[in-house]
Amino acid sequence: MQQGGGSDMVVTWEDQQNINKFGRLNNKFHELEEEIKISRDANENLEDAENELMISDEDVVRFQIGEVFAHMQKDDVENRLEEMKDEASKKLKRLEEEKALVVSQMDGLKNILYARFNDSINLEED
Repeated sequence: MQQGGGSDMVVTWEDQQNINKFGRLNNKFHELEEEIKISRDANENLEDAENELMISDEDVVRFQIGEVFAHMQKDDVENRLEEMKDEASKKLKRLEEEKALVVSQMDGLKNILYARFNDSINLEED
């Protein structure tokens, strides 16, 4: 007795490997989305800090290092913020490139799996 409206399609070992790979890529995609969001927020915070520093008229400012605030020369802080912004921008670019690669691989697997299973498989998110 057949349950549901499914067909009698046979899932081969290769099909299962493609489905598993798609699932792993989908998880990676969501992890990258979260990392990109965090990285964008960090970039915005660094930009805000740099803007606040520009309007400050103090020669010595407090700069947070880990959980401690240290008094540093304004020029040193400006240089450090610039370095941090460069690092954060590079990280964001790397994450976005990795996300694009994952999306490309997922699209390729979608084409293969939909060609094989038609409407018997749903790879789209709700």
